[in-house]
Amino acid sequence: MLQQLINHSPDLKRLQDEGYELEVYGGYLLIHHIPYVTHLREIKYGILVSELSLANSQRTIKPSTHVINFIGEYPCNADGTIITAIQHSNQQNLGHGIVINFSFSNKPQSGYVDYYEKVSTYGTIISSPAKSIDPLVTEKTFRIRENAIDTDVFQYIDTNSGRAKINLINEKVKGQKIAIIGLGGTGAYILDLLSKTPVSEIHIYDGDVFSQHNAFRSPGAAGKEDLDTVPSKVDYYFNQYSKIHQKITAHHNYVSKDNMKALSTMSFVFICIDNDVSRKLIIQFLLKSNIPFIDVGLGVNAVDDTLIGTVRVTTGTHEKNNHLVDRIPFVDEGNNDYNSNIQIAELNCLNAVLAVIKWKKMCGFYQDLREEHHSTYSINVNQLTSDEVTA
Repeated sequence: MLQQLINHSPDLKRLQDEGYELEVYGGYLLIHHIPYVTHLREIKYGILVSELSLANSQRTIKPSTHVINFIGEYPCNADGTIITAIQHSNQQNLGHGIVINFSFSNKPQSGYVDYYEKVSTYGTIISSPAKSIDPLVTEKTFRIRENAIDTDVFQYIDTNSGRAKINLINEKVKGQKIAIIGLGGTGAYILDLLSKTPVSEIHIYDGDVFSQHNAFRSPGAAGKEDLDTVPSKVDYYFNQYSKIHQKITAHHNYVSKDNMKALSTMSFVFICIDNDVSRKLIIQFLLKSNIPFIDVGLGVNAVDDTLIGTVRVTTGTHEKNNHLVDRIPFVDEGNNDYNSNIQIAELNCLNAVLAVIKWKKMCGFYQDLREEHHSTYSINVNQLTSDEVTA
């Protein structure tokens, strides 16, 4: 896969053809074996680390920044004085085991046109003093690294996290096995958001088919050809989101007392169903199994030719669950027009967004100063409340 990217990217191909030692890892471009001079006038070798901007899985585009990173001691001139012209910032953990010691800034007026110009410019600045001491040293090893590009659980490289330098924060959700129970409007949006995270597995549960009314409150745009086949919900969404995430498993059934034990291996569960009896059984099992969860809900009614209602996100853990009986409906309620399939994709989306943000807070991705376990958004007064706080 690395060679395929290089072959389709003229700038990377030129770097390789001239002998630079390239690697793509963690969404970054690494250039190994860059000679430099230390403050003791010793010659050592470091690694240049650049963000990597791609048009697609096979071709680079113009670098998004002129800044480049470096693993090694600070490069110096031949006399041991530091190269001050490129000084920028110091050590930073970029995630995926990549810890840079310095970053450098040398900005052309219009930025770098491609990665060949960027890498070769910094390579020359850093290695020239070493070559003046020993003309035999070189950054051009002609070594071909045969490793596959690390895409983690994704189908292609997550260059977004690398550009934003949040790989280290992203790693807080790695290794988790997540279940989404119910792929109605809200559950589908949760899947949409989770598919962009490096969780190790996503398990989706629903025994229903994807019908035409579902298309109007679901993420993306279902085509008529999709509806004509009358797919199951899990198959439809699996086909959509396995395009980005490799580890999605479709379960063609509702969760019931007969198959609930499958949830015992999960790290976290999102409950997105409108059957209050089933919800109660699932929550009891998760609490007994010490598996944290978030239960979502929408309550919508028509009043004077307008809609009013509430979006709810309720969190339960082994440590904090005494609020659940008062916050989650465990008996089916009849006065909820949402059950008649009112098409309100924006509320489903909001419900999912609030739920995923709360999950990410619990993972340490976002700061959480209140640690609320129940929040509601009231439509007609535009109010978001946080209750059942522990902080």
